[in-house]
Amino acid sequence: MTQAPAATANAHIAQPNGWFSNVRADMLAGLVVALALIPEAIGFSIIAGVDPRVGLYASISIAMVIAFTGGRPGMISAATAAVAVVVVPLVEQYGEAYLFAATILMGVFQAIAALLRLDLLMQFVSRSVITGFVNALAILIFMAQLPELNPANDGVNWMTYAMVAAGLAMIYLIPRITTAVPSPLIAIIVLSVLAIWLKAPVNTVADMGELPDGLPFFAFPQVPLTWETFLIIAPYSATMAAVGLLESLLTAQIVDDMTHTGSNKRREAGGQGIANMVTGFFGGMGGCAMIGQSVINVTSGGRGRLSSLTAGGSLLILLTVLGPWVGQIPMPALVAIMIMVSIGTFSWNSIPNLTKHPWQSSVVMIATVLVVVITHNLAYGVLAGVLLSGVFFTQKVMNMFEVVRERRENSAVYRAKGQIFFASVERFEAALGPESAMPDPADHVIIDVSKAHFWDISAIGALDKVVERMRQHGRSVRVVGLNRASADLVDKFALTDKTGVETGLAPHP
Repeated sequence: MTQAPAATANAHIAQPNGWFSNVRADMLAGLVVALALIPEAIGFSIIAGVDPRVGLYASISIAMVIAFTGGRPGMISAATAAVAVVVVPLVEQYGEAYLFAATILMGVFQAIAALLRLDLLMQFVSRSVITGFVNALAILIFMAQLPELNPANDGVNWMTYAMVAAGLAMIYLIPRITTAVPSPLIAIIVLSVLAIWLKAPVNTVADMGELPDGLPFFAFPQVPLTWETFLIIAPYSATMAAVGLLESLLTAQIVDDMTHTGSNKRREAGGQGIANMVTGFFGGMGGCAMIGQSVINVTSGGRGRLSSLTAGGSLLILLTVLGPWVGQIPMPALVAIMIMVSIGTFSWNSIPNLTKHPWQSSVVMIATVLVVVITHNLAYGVLAGVLLSGVFFTQKVMNMFEVVRERRENSAVYRAKGQIFFASVERFEAALGPESAMPDPADHVIIDVSKAHFWDISAIGALDKVVERMRQHGRSVRVVGLNRASADLVDKFALTDKTGVETGLAPHP
């Protein structure tokens, strides 16, 4: 079967999950996501040191805009902790207005990244890093629920644990009876009715922070439009953009795997930029894709863009019209949902695979998890995983190399096989002589590299060094078998030997 180009194939795969192929399930899933977004958005606002409405308005704006501009249908984007922690110093020193300006510039940077195709850098993120990223997020999501389960905190009592248990039971058991309505939505409704009827002394959404009672409105950030302002916000915006794109593209890959569909990563990068630019003008903080909310959406049946639009629209209606009722939702109901998310997000197969997979892959996965959990910074964890993957890959390629010496009547032939680059040049130099130190030295030396490839100027420099060393000891040397690419490098950069013409492949007479 003829395969279409990647971008075309991805667009084709994602098309069925557009707007109206899954209306009922998308709308119900979006409603569940909206309810779960409220405490998280408030919490992220607290982290950033801003009013709760900043995180809530951001979640509304980003979720609704990305529904139109994003490249991964079914993925939920909103205000996130990963971005919130970056802006803490900015808010402390300069205030909310500079945060809004930084969010707009964050979006500009992300749009530029999409034009430059920086989304292609995701090709260098290994499966082990993605698994570590997923597991670390699952752990962080679970840890974020612990304050709501700590008996030393106000509002946490035996009824809290009973409601969390009841919520988990409904979430997992109801799908065995019916899937007409997402079980998390049923759990929220039932537990909310019980909490209000029994006047249960448990924490509610209103206890997290004051809910806004008005609509977000368009306004330019009240900051001086000067070069000095740009210099203040640019470092924060660049970091926000990088962290946001990293989490969004990784989450998109995870949703691809969960739904067995493809996505347009370039469009997603640009869509994130547009969403954040719009959000900055509506008094919101920066955000990106959320793996927890995306898992809730997918497991609740959400697949298309309508689920994200519904999540943002429902959140807007819930806050502006049904605010008093939303404030009475018991936190144990939402804690139960997030525990379900953490359980469903964690890659449980990765535990037995620790002994089945190559040890390097296991080390990369564990290192990614540890760095993310310890630093609470996704970028640090992924960077550590990518660097370790690179080191292990380089070591593997470096070891795929050998040199065999064959003595003939009047000459010695060195047959090199494998990849010669900066990490293997020392072994290459050590394996080729000096010929004078051999028990049966020959006056004529042939270096056969027909099964080798020279990748960089370090490799060409090593070849120069070997040839020159042998000639200084009175040997005649011929290099044969250079492939065309290697011969081109020799022609451009070699100092002592340009004999690739022996193979008939060099592009010169």
